[in-house]
Amino acid sequence: MNSHLRREVRDLALVAAGAIPGALLRWRLDVLVMDRAHLLANFSGCLLMGMLLAQPSGRSRLYLWGGIGLCGSLTTYSSWMLALVRELEQGLSVPFGVLLFTSLVGGLALVQVGYMLVKRLGPSI
Repeated sequence: MNSHLRREVRDLALVAAGAIPGALLRWRLDVLVMDRAHLLANFSGCLLMGMLLAQPSGRSRLYLWGGIGLCGSLTTYSSWMLALVRELEQGLSVPFGVLLFTSLVGGLALVQVGYMLVKRLGPSI
């Protein structure tokens, strides 16, 4: 196997190794929290992503495993969109706006919080 293909297989394995626990955690949140599992999953993923972004450069394996794999399967854009559409279908424009605003602003804030936590507590997790 040539080195390029070997690196591609390694990268794919890292993403898959992160995606499995991320998807299982997302599924458990659905079972335990139900109604707002997407919000908790997305907020958790944003916090983790901020922590990953604060890592020193050159940590591509960690980013593949944690950022793309774990956070990618934990966070749920499609579930978030479904929740927004359901709010609109029920004529709940205020809850729709609150969910949209809270998700966007809260997610961005949690990326920043995760980033700042790692920068203050130490250079690497």
